[in-house]
Amino acid sequence: MNGPLSTALTQRLGCRLPVIQTAMGWIATPELVAASSNAGAFGFLAGAVMEPAELADAIARLKDMTPHAFGVNFHSFQPGAADIVAVILANADRVRAVSFGRGPDAKMIARFRDAGILCIPTVGAVKHAEKMVALGCEMITVQGSEGGGHTGAVPTTVLLPQVLDAVDVPVVAAGGFGDGRGLAAALAYGAAGVAMGTRFLMTAESPVPALPKAAYVKAGTGDIAVTTKVDGIPQRMILNPLLRRIERSGRLGMWKRAMEAGLEMKRQKGMSWGQVLSTARGMTSHGEMPLAQAMMAAAAPMMIQRAVVAGDAEQGLMATGVVAGRLADLPTCAELLARIEAEALARIAALTQPSQQVNGMHKWA
Repeated sequence: MNGPLSTALTQRLGCRLPVIQTAMGWIATPELVAASSNAGAFGFLAGAVMEPAELADAIARLKDMTPHAFGVNFHSFQPGAADIVAVILANADRVRAVSFGRGPDAKMIARFRDAGILCIPTVGAVKHAEKMVALGCEMITVQGSEGGGHTGAVPTTVLLPQVLDAVDVPVVAAGGFGDGRGLAAALAYGAAGVAMGTRFLMTAESPVPALPKAAYVKAGTGDIAVTTKVDGIPQRMILNPLLRRIERSGRLGMWKRAMEAGLEMKRQKGMSWGQVLSTARGMTSHGEMPLAQAMMAAAAPMMIQRAVVAGDAEQGLMATGVVAGRLADLPTCAELLARIEAEALARIAALTQPSQQVNGMHKWA
């Protein structure tokens, strides 16, 4: 594809549009990745929440669903990480890229590069972008504070140009994007494209059950907040009944919330109370995290699954980008990407047209 939507992202990843579907845990399934990839985006599979055998099966199924290349997300600290890497490398014929937050070292990055797999870390600070490039990464995703889940404090409109000025590799913009106007704006900044999570969560092919999807559609910007009470790190989430209780909790209330979180761990994992406490204590050993907070942090993945897998929109946690506050539909991936493409091309074309004065103000054609 030639034209204004042909970028380093489309050229290096082999997709039609400069749009990445991000690897949301328990949401970026083979079905969603296939739908986004077949519609023109580049999809990432959520390998960070899979066991090695589960990932191998997911990749095999995905290969049958799409002829296109795709990516896999993983964490270097997840259980079985070495086996996860082996699975990815064994599928280098179709896995074009890997994404990660706290990622691999230079040696592992070189292994991916030698296999023809791009390393595309997600960063939230200029210094982290510089570090990743120094380690050998050839593309960077930069997420501003508008992004969902764990997020920083610097808006995309400030952080993106800072990173563009600091590194000499293609940069993908994330945090606050959901339509073609955003894509056009990111390209105007100099980005190679955009990465979107919440927008793809809110599609027909997303595996999120109906009730949580309805909560995402209903949420306004005032229903979305950043909290540090879940795991001690700022996270953007929908203010549902569970999060409101967590936010109102004082010191004693946090212990009650921690016990509720521990019960969720016991229910989902079949753990004893001794195992729950041992897991929480293991997290306190990495910093000054109180035990109640550590128990909440250890149980956070289970509380998220309660919403996006089990469908409990009131007693599960729902991570979201602030962009959900202005999204009000659940299109198919094909409908979404066709709309994004048309909007982006229209806005880019309009920028080259002379302005028209309307009621004393300039309006671009």
